[in-house]
Amino acid sequence: MPAKSAEIEFLEDEDPNTLINYDDAISYWSSVPASVNGVLGGFGEQTPVPKADIMGSATFFRKLQARMEFPPGKKLTIDMGAGIGRITRDFLWKISDKCDLLEPVAPFVAQMKTELVEVARVGRLGDIYPIGMQEWTCDPAKVGKYWLVWCQWCVGQLPDQDLVAFWRRCKDALAPNGTLIVKENMAPVSDIFDSTDSSVTRTDAKFRELFSSAGFKLIASDLQRGLPKQLYPVRMFCLKPL
Repeated sequence: MPAKSAEIEFLEDEDPNTLINYDDAISYWSSVPASVNGVLGGFGEQTPVPKADIMGSATFFRKLQARMEFPPGKKLTIDMGAGIGRITRDFLWKISDKCDLLEPVAPFVAQMKTELVEVARVGRLGDIYPIGMQEWTCDPAKVGKYWLVWCQWCVGQLPDQDLVAFWRRCKDALAPNGTLIVKENMAPVSDIFDSTDSSVTRTDAKFRELFSSAGFKLIASDLQRGLPKQLYPVRMFCLKPL
């Protein structure tokens, strides 16, 4: 679920969580181009969105560095719901020693070979897991070793119960002083189901409730700047295990 217009039709009388269908989501995302424009729902490089997004993430990270100290050479990151690897390609590899990626959409995974050539060349491309977040469990060899788990424009594909379970597995994957970053669209009043990609846009209050249920404490939060006004607000959260 990429940057989205706030002009989305939704069903008011149904629980959005009950409407999410993993097969429908995979079918939709497999039908869009494996490109920046495709993974960002039409807000690709012809718009301000990709550049503003990366700049916003980098600014947020700079504010957090003092709280993310870690032994040199050990900064292992995993990019969840990574699409074609855009965030790893443009940002995460620059702050990490090694980047793993998780993505269930086969055409996106195939495109990573092209997008991540430079990341591989400098030795910072780790493992690629071609599965969904709801299926992922941390590689036993990497349990307790991740410096950073990055979740952006992806967790709306999971209903609340599955999302909390996923974040609990992320907590087990984190090293001491490891960090979870969540960057997502914000619904203004109540959770909203989007039938296009079978996803839910959650409210700030719902996110905070789910963070607590998953065993995380909120360290910092900020709004993404510079996105077109017709899009939902996007908020970044920095979290640490309780």
